[in-house]
Amino acid sequence: MTKKSDLLETAKELKLEVTDKNTIAEIEAAIAAAAPVEAPVHEVKITKSGKRSEKAIREADELAEKEARKAAHDTTPQSEEAEAHTKKGPKPVTRPLLERRGKKYRKVAELVDKKVVYSLADALELATKTSPSKFDASVEIHIRLGVDPRQADQNIRATVSLPNGTGKTVRVAVFAPETEHAAAKKAGADVIGDDNFLKQLEKGEINFDILIATPQYMPKLGKYARLLGPKGLMPNPKSGSVAADVAKAVTEAKAGKVEYRVDKQSIVHLSIGKVSFGAAKLIENANAFFDSLRSHKPTSLKGVYIKSTSISTTQGPGIKVENITN
Repeated sequence: MTKKSDLLETAKELKLEVTDKNTIAEIEAAIAAAAPVEAPVHEVKITKSGKRSEKAIREADELAEKEARKAAHDTTPQSEEAEAHTKKGPKPVTRPLLERRGKKYRKVAELVDKKVVYSLADALELATKTSPSKFDASVEIHIRLGVDPRQADQNIRATVSLPNGTGKTVRVAVFAPETEHAAAKKAGADVIGDDNFLKQLEKGEINFDILIATPQYMPKLGKYARLLGPKGLMPNPKSGSVAADVAKAVTEAKAGKVEYRVDKQSIVHLSIGKVSFGAAKLIENANAFFDSLRSHKPTSLKGVYIKSTSISTTQGPGIKVENITN
């Protein structure tokens, strides 16, 4: 009875529903079923080198611990040395962007009410008063369009002749047959050439702002596309820089014909003149640009064409402008 009483005592500790009416075999079976099964311990044999060496096992454990901390987003220092190098102190205070600007900028920025959307005339008048620069700054228009530049028919790219020019001295180069040189020079071209011009390109010499070429000479420029393309100097029929009438193209470029195109963010940027022009001349240039932009609205576009418009000088604050009729 001693063995059965011991088994009953063990069963009571395990809270098993057995009594002295059960046989010893039944009690032993109940205890065996309730007792936790310990997993067999496999002794790892340590070797001098390889994956089972002490160093390899320690590095594997450290890596597993590191991955566990990474998964738990635990960034606390794991050693006294690392904790000593942890930067301590108050959190740095970031000042507003306007406070980080210069005194001149902050002074002219007070003239612009950020909550007001100005008319084109008022915005250009205000732009001539909000230039903090000592030099004659450019007045720029920035328009966000509702187009997708990845679509070929919505990749806006065109030219416009500004009535009052841009105020910049434009250096025009002409790459054409010798028979066109005299007419190009008379029209005001700054650089004229054919073979000698190519030798300058081979040296990487670029001393012009606009390059005009005749259609038959375009294949010769293919070799220099990597040099001219990124700088926006490669002649293109859409921009009017590939022309049979070289003299006319030079005259238009000198008179203020500029190219504009939408960028990857669907924004068009264009300089429409200088602050010294005054509001009246700037309005004429702006209206010419808006007329051109409206005429190039894609027929496949179903949504809003012009989403937002703003005007600013080279280093001045932005001025919100009422959108022109889409």
